[in-house]
Amino acid sequence: MTQYDASCAVMTVPKSRKRERGIAAVELALLLPMLVILALCTIDGARALQANIIMTNVAREGANLASRGGTDLEDGSQDIIYAVMASAPPLNVNQQGMMYITRVMGVGTTRSVVLDQYRWDDAARNLGARKSSYQPASRIYACGSWNSAGKCTGISSSSRPTVSVLTGKLDNGEIVYVVETFYKFDMLVNAFTFRKDALPTFGPDLYSMSVF
Repeated sequence: MTQYDASCAVMTVPKSRKRERGIAAVELALLLPMLVILALCTIDGARALQANIIMTNVAREGANLASRGGTDLEDGSQDIIYAVMASAPPLNVNQQGMMYITRVMGVGTTRSVVLDQYRWDDAARNLGARKSSYQPASRIYACGSWNSAGKCTGISSSSRPTVSVLTGKLDNGEIVYVVETFYKFDMLVNAFTFRKDALPTFGPDLYSMSVF
């Protein structure tokens, strides 16, 4: 009777299985960078959606506050902007946000003009345009000069610029408050192109407008 010596037994892995493991490792090494980029793009999309929702709500609340009777924008515009921008965290609006409040009036039934316009430039709290380099132009009316209180100085009763917003939708003498919000959105992954395919981009300027 032959005795079996277990200490002499050697367990071998078939060559085909070694080859499969090597191929799997190579495939993972090739796919992993793309999977990481796709994951970061998904995160970017979620962040951009969150930022857009927040800035939309800020614009809506700002227009609501500005349109309330008795609000003097000459003195109160910065308080309104500060109040609504304070509700924007986790967004870094102090460095990457901007807001404009524009009063628009209907003239006749076919024209709309700007009565006045204010931007975020809070001297009392050192916030807004005087603190941040992010100063995108309003898409309602691009004012060329501002005073220290954040009011556009290029508009007067004798020279009211015509704008396209709500043209033909306002009654003669009807006044609405248009609030615009901007946010500079920084993506985790910048524009990436593979052959002819490009990943989606968000921003850099997220924009929202609300009218009351």
